[in-house]
Amino acid sequence: MNAIITEAQQETAPIALVRGQAFASLPKDLYIPPDAMEVFLEAFTGPLDLLLYLIKKQNLDILDIPIAEVTRQYMEYVELMKEVSLELAAEYLVMAAALAEIKSRMLLPRPDNLENEEEDPRAELVRRLQEYERLKQAAAELDKLPRHNRDTFVASATLQDMVFEKPQPTVDLKELLLAFADVLKRIKLTASHQIQMEPLSVRDRMSRILTSLQEKEFVLFSQMFTHQEGRMGVVVTFLAMLELLKDHLVEFVQTAPFEPIHLKMVSS
Repeated sequence: MNAIITEAQQETAPIALVRGQAFASLPKDLYIPPDAMEVFLEAFTGPLDLLLYLIKKQNLDILDIPIAEVTRQYMEYVELMKEVSLELAAEYLVMAAALAEIKSRMLLPRPDNLENEEEDPRAELVRRLQEYERLKQAAAELDKLPRHNRDTFVASATLQDMVFEKPQPTVDLKELLLAFADVLKRIKLTASHQIQMEPLSVRDRMSRILTSLQEKEFVLFSQMFTHQEGRMGVVVTFLAMLELLKDHLVEFVQTAPFEPIHLKMVSS
C-alpha cells in the first residue's frame, strides 16, 4: 500500500510502510558492503586524470577549455561520489575549488586600457594537464616494453584443442560510471513522494538480475533499473550488479566504444 507524504509531514512521517507496519529507519536487510563502491575511485587516478578524460571524451581543445562546461561536468562527478556516500580524496576537492576560482576570474570584466594584459586564468591548468598527459603517455609507452614473465616466457609446446571465439568489446569502468550517473539524473526527473511497500535487499536484487539474464542473453544496462523505486532502489540495483561482477557471474559488454552498455551472464 503506497502512501503520499506532504512537505509538512516529511519530518515526522515514517520512511516506509511494509504490510501496514511503519518504519522510521532503513530496513536492516539493506546491506551495503563497505568496499562495494570503492571501484569508482579506481576509475580515475586523480583529478587531472578525470579532467583529461572529460576533455578528450568531448574532443575539446586543451588550449581553449570551455571552463564553465568542464567545471559543471566535474562537479557532477563529485556529486555522484556524495550520492553513494564515498569519502572523496582531498585532491578532488582542491581541484573543484581551483576550477571554481578560474571560472570566477574569467567572469570578471577586463579593462581595455591595461598596458600589461593579465595572463589567461586557464594557463596554469592547461600547463598541468599537458604535463600530466605527457607523463601518462610516457608511462603507457614504458608499459608496452616487453617484460619477462609477462610478455616473454620460457619456451614450451603443448598440443591443445583450438577454440575460436569472437571477443566482446570490454566496457571501460569510466563509461560504466557515467552511465550510472545518467540513470541517477533521470531518477531525479521522475522523483515523487511515494513509498514502496517492497523492502530493498541487495541479495534479492541479485537474484532478480540473474533471472532476467536467464530469459535474455543481453539486457540493456539502463533497463535493469526501475525509476519508480527512486534513488535508493537505483543504488541497491547497481550494488547488486557490482556484487555479481565481483563474483564473476555477470559481465558488462559494448558493441563498440561509447555505445550503450549491456549486461550478460558469464559463460560457464
